[in-house]
Amino acid sequence: MKKTLILFLAFSTFTYAQTQKISLEDIWIKGSFKTKKIAAFHTMKNDSFFTTLNKNNKKYSINKYDYATLKKVETIISENDLQGIDHFDTYVFNEDESKLILGVNLEQIYRHSQIGKYYVYDLNSKNLELISKNLIQEPTFSPDGKNIAFAFQNNLYIKTLKSSKTSQITHDGKKNKIINGITDWVYEEEFAFVRAFQWNGDSDKIAYIRFDETDVPEFSMDIYGEDLYPQKQVFKYPKAGENNSKVSLHIYNVKYEKAVEIDLGKNKQHYLPRIQWTKKENILSVITLNRHQNNINIILVNGNTLESNLLFNEKDKAYISIKNVLTFLKDNSFIWASEKDGFNHLYHYDSKGKLQNQITRGFWEVTNYYGFDEKKNRIFYQSTENGSTNRGVYSIKIKGKNKKKLSKDIGANNAKFSTNYKYFINTFSSVNTPPIYTLNDAKSGDIVQGIKKNSDLIQKLTHYNLPKKEFSILKTKNGNFNMWMIKPNDFNPAKKYPLLMYQYSGPGSQSVKNSWNNANDYWHLMMAQKGYIVVCVDGRGTGFRGRDFKKITYKELGKYETEDQIESAIELGKHNYIDESRIGIWGWSFGGYLSSLAITKGAAIFKTAIAIAPVTSWRFYDTVYTERYMQTPQENPYGYDNNSPINFVNLLKGNYLLIHGSGDDNVHVQNSMRMTKALIKANKQFDLFIYPNKTHSISDRTYENNYTRLHLYNKMTTFIEKNL
Repeated sequence: MKKTLILFLAFSTFTYAQTQKISLEDIWIKGSFKTKKIAAFHTMKNDSFFTTLNKNNKKYSINKYDYATLKKVETIISENDLQGIDHFDTYVFNEDESKLILGVNLEQIYRHSQIGKYYVYDLNSKNLELISKNLIQEPTFSPDGKNIAFAFQNNLYIKTLKSSKTSQITHDGKKNKIINGITDWVYEEEFAFVRAFQWNGDSDKIAYIRFDETDVPEFSMDIYGEDLYPQKQVFKYPKAGENNSKVSLHIYNVKYEKAVEIDLGKNKQHYLPRIQWTKKENILSVITLNRHQNNINIILVNGNTLESNLLFNEKDKAYISIKNVLTFLKDNSFIWASEKDGFNHLYHYDSKGKLQNQITRGFWEVTNYYGFDEKKNRIFYQSTENGSTNRGVYSIKIKGKNKKKLSKDIGANNAKFSTNYKYFINTFSSVNTPPIYTLNDAKSGDIVQGIKKNSDLIQKLTHYNLPKKEFSILKTKNGNFNMWMIKPNDFNPAKKYPLLMYQYSGPGSQSVKNSWNNANDYWHLMMAQKGYIVVCVDGRGTGFRGRDFKKITYKELGKYETEDQIESAIELGKHNYIDESRIGIWGWSFGGYLSSLAITKGAAIFKTAIAIAPVTSWRFYDTVYTERYMQTPQENPYGYDNNSPINFVNLLKGNYLLIHGSGDDNVHVQNSMRMTKALIKANKQFDLFIYPNKTHSISDRTYENNYTRLHLYNKMTTFIEKNL
């Protein structure tokens, strides 16, 4: 009798272990599916070593490792070395790696920007010094390690480390008026950089961009705290067609303590999205871009004479996206990325801007540029040569010869190279494999040694018996599109299943890719466990399938993307196992915009839609992003209005859930309020939920214990179960 009971219990435990269901608490509270990573990785100038930031039981240290053996050589810094601070969030070495800047208690401002307390730690003297008692931004060593430049309240400062003297070098900075050396909101969000100042190689000059946002319209949001009255957050936000900041380029001479504005002459354009000192002494490169963002200049400025000359110009019939590829070599020739042959590829130009050769070519895209080994004339890059949903690591001679595939597995590969390009640490994942970190030989690509796997996660996931994500090509009358599909584990082709479609669909984006799960993937797997078929389709306008596929949406954002989601739903509905009367769609940001268009323009197809933080009219969104794809509302009113879901609310028939954070500084809650107003006027029933003070991500600061996301996905799950 006892043996029977024991066997029964063992069998029951085994059965439970194989059939455990994903819960939202697993995803958002317990962090059950979190992967192991290499934190704050830094390749040292000494070719043989790299460092990482390690956090163990709330104890912080920076450890140094040997590339060849992966063994820890030493602990460079630990909490025991730091009197007065108990942790640090970031670290940056100076040029000779004798000092560090440590960031402590950093506070987020917008997507990329932060303020915080920063310290300098001298590895030789073990001295720790506070850079400023104020909360500052972007402290940066001079190349000689003697000074640190930083920003505080829209002005630039220099701290001399030997004397601990701090000098203010700009004086006109004022909130919502003038910003020196730090980008304004729209530059930070759309050109993806914050620090708009650069030391030259001799450490005697600082080039910086000045933003005059006086004439940029203000946007305000109520922040609902714990006080009796809410506070107002007021900031400059240029909506499509409105004034941008007036930008100017300046060079500050440290010796003479004087800044001079640089006259770029006829080559000056509306935007100034990048500055970078070249390899030639005191020669600064400046990228300018016209307002339509289809005409780009590279200008060289002599830091001594202050003269400027055009080095390079490129035009496009649609738009040119800013990339972080421009690399000047020792002879001041440069490497550049362009889509001019129809796909994104690398090009080599001489120091006068004359094309030497196209380095890469083919019906595939370069997706990342890793660097150039000058000793062996080899370029290292990432591309889609194994298919648009995959990423591989390659090397090639600068003349475009002797290309070699360095990554071994098909999926998502990403590399971090040693300074001498002898080794690289490869991160590989696929839809079936969580991230694996390996040390690889940069010449052959062969794995030298394994670093880190996610074996524990693989073992844990065996208890969940997860459905599979299957990749395929969906053929429609509008074209053939990359797709993944998740079916329930007990899928029966004789049954009819409700279909939930997910998409983002934004210009140049990709949601169908052969990489490991993110949090949304686990929610999709959970919904499949509940009996839904979940699908994602990348239609026209998405990236990595060539210029024409991506830029077809130019001046008509939303038109082709919506058509493709509708047509994809129609094709999927033809499958015997899909209930064509129960098709839903959801998305976030641009995806929420598409969901809103799908449930209106595609009312006959979609029964249910969820839109999170959607743009509902491109008239409400910022200049840089919107005008890149749409020109201005004054130039293209039809393109704006004919693809705004606000103007099609009368078509709504199905179930529509609209969600937004009231503190969204990116896609303002104004979008959802105007959509709400239109729906009410049209007497259309819908569901609305606002998350007080939450930004565009609608989340708490940490991945684990994210109770806001738990609430959000509970709401979404309930809505789908009730309405689809």
